[in-house]
Amino acid sequence: MAASLFARLARARDLALRSAPASWLRALVRRLTPRRVRVRFAVLFGLLFIASGAVLLGMTYLLVNRPTHSVVKYEISEGGGEQPTIHIGPGPGTDAPPPESVLDARLREQAARMHEAQMHDLLVQSGIALAIMAGISVVLSWLLARRVLRPMRTVTAGIRRISARNVHERLAVEGPGDEISDLADSVDGLLDRLEAALESHKRFVANAAHELRTPLTVERALLEESLLDPDATAESFRENFERLLRISTHQGALLESLLTLAVSERGMDRTEPVDLAEVVESVLLTQVPETQRHGVRIVDRTEPAPVAGDTALLERLVANLVHNAAYYNVPDGSVDITVRRHDRRAVLTVTNTGPEVPKDRVDQLFEPFQRMSRTAGDGHHGLGLSIVRAIAAAHDAALTACPRPGGGLVVELSFPLLVKGVERYEGWPQTRAATASK
Repeated sequence: MAASLFARLARARDLALRSAPASWLRALVRRLTPRRVRVRFAVLFGLLFIASGAVLLGMTYLLVNRPTHSVVKYEISEGGGEQPTIHIGPGPGTDAPPPESVLDARLREQAARMHEAQMHDLLVQSGIALAIMAGISVVLSWLLARRVLRPMRTVTAGIRRISARNVHERLAVEGPGDEISDLADSVDGLLDRLEAALESHKRFVANAAHELRTPLTVERALLEESLLDPDATAESFRENFERLLRISTHQGALLESLLTLAVSERGMDRTEPVDLAEVVESVLLTQVPETQRHGVRIVDRTEPAPVAGDTALLERLVANLVHNAAYYNVPDGSVDITVRRHDRRAVLTVTNTGPEVPKDRVDQLFEPFQRMSRTAGDGHHGLGLSIVRAIAAAHDAALTACPRPGGGLVVELSFPLLVKGVERYEGWPQTRAATASK
């Protein structure tokens, strides 16, 4: 036991010793790396210029130092009447034959010394020139970086200037269609979406405050009436208390709807395989009695359609659609519900008869606290379809709605089909809820 413990400690120590230099080196590199982009830009270009200049200097030195030089020798006769004779021989460092005389050897030694001195002067002067140009390149890189990053500083200053009070302002960067313009356009698009979300949030808070303030005002009036009326009887107290109880139930339903809407907009933490047809059948088992009270007939046609989602949220989505379709209907009307698979999608369609719905009002019906008609005490807050939209967005479902010819509404939701589970759903002759209804 002790031996195994010591072996583990030894392995841990060896691992720490092996990883220590690498971690120390990474920390040193992070510490030495400049934090500002402008400094990094200037240093990078300076290093690139120095490296390219050093490579060019080395190539020049090698080319000039090649042993291709020759020795020139003049021979002048004693009479002086003839032209001098010129002999060109191979220079130092080549495979030359032995010199013919002492003079030839001295000439070659002198040429070698001159060549060595020239190469030394070339190397020194080139190094000085490289050092001077390196300094100049760093300065020019600093100025160039400042010029290149100027639009970025403008974008940064514009973003810092925008807050919740002036979210309507935009960067509106002008110039060529480069990366900086693309970034500014992306930020402007983000601000557009943020402004729309803030406006929607403000409307939601105002509508929620209004919906909650109205029943509170009624409750206060009922309590004051009971307290200030000297002739109040037990029957009047009972009547006021019953009204208070109905208002409290109304507020509880409103708060529950608001909580469901908040949970739906937050998204889902986990998903599970859910058969959409089974969800519809399960909801219809509880909704049929209510729809019969409204004198509405329900027709459902479903087929297995597995999706990935949350069962409780999907049941709430179907229940809201069925409830709205039955409530905003006409006597002896109908609600048609279908579930089908199409193009690797699970499609849920709810169609109902009812009053005419203007085409420009369809999108507004899916906003919080929006409904076709307001009736005091009807128990509807205008949150049903907004909850449907939030749950659909949480499930990556596409939602479309359009007026039905002759009155009513057609709502269609298209969910991503759970392809891996299609085979095990294919063998089901009917859904579990349909079997229970029999």
